[in-house]
Amino acid sequence: MSYKSLPLKKEVKKLVHLVLHAIALILGIIGIYTAFKNHYESSIPNLYSLHSWLGMGIIVLYGIQWIYGFLVFFYPGGSTGLRSESVPWHVLLGLFVYVLAVSNASLGFLEKLTFLENSGLDKYGAEAFLVNFTAIVTILYGAFVIFTVFSHVPQEDDYK
Repeated sequence: MSYKSLPLKKEVKKLVHLVLHAIALILGIIGIYTAFKNHYESSIPNLYSLHSWLGMGIIVLYGIQWIYGFLVFFYPGGSTGLRSESVPWHVLLGLFVYVLAVSNASLGFLEKLTFLENSGLDKYGAEAFLVNFTAIVTILYGAFVIFTVFSHVPQEDDYK
């Protein structure tokens, strides 16, 4: 979205896009490290749920996507032909990873609700309401991002 929506020169937009995704990748890695650390300190097994398995796969795909984008579109940069052939696939894979991440966040909220119910808290209480509300906001935000990306009409300059 930043690449398509900021009113800046193309090279600046590419740099902003690259840096924002690098920050997101670093935060994702920190999040996974923190989950493992918390599980270890709380004597909770690791990688026992679909949420955790998908999370690992998603962060790996995201890292591959970032490295490919860096090498092909930024430094050292691929040929014009390679870049123009890669853009649609780069966008498609980026959206795929994004949809997976939003879906996995929803699985995480569901997992949290399961923990709340198993710990004896009221399934209709404030905590459950907060988790469900946050999940709905996350899904709506995810949908908004997808609609925004698809509402952009590609220009010939996008593929150079």
